[in-house]
Amino acid sequence: MENFKLVLPEHLNHLGKLFGGQLLRWVDESAYIAARMEYPGCNFVTIGLSQVEFRQQVVAGAVLRFVVTKVKQGNTSVCYEVDVNEIDDCHAKSVFATTVTFVNIGPDGNKVPVV
Repeated sequence: MENFKLVLPEHLNHLGKLFGGQLLRWVDESAYIAARMEYPGCNFVTIGLSQVEFRQQVVAGAVLRFVVTKVKQGNTSVCYEVDVNEIDDCHAKSVFATTVTFVNIGPDGNKVPVV
């Protein structure tokens, strides 16, 4: 699945660069959408990210492409790799990559199998 975001001034930190927390929000959201589309009816919650390393600074006006790919499915969990690239004149610069792990929970808040 692909998703795109335009970096606006309200997404910047006090130094005029993309706030890391904003990027993490978009990463989690993109992975969650992919999981919900692939497993309708499941109630996923994020339980972890494999790593957090910001590779490039991003400024206002940048277009970011989020590429989300399922890499693993367990009994109660699924993992999605998220690659974030800045698209500039048809070239892509790697900004961030991680694997997001979700667990499926039932009404009582306990883990249940992914169906």
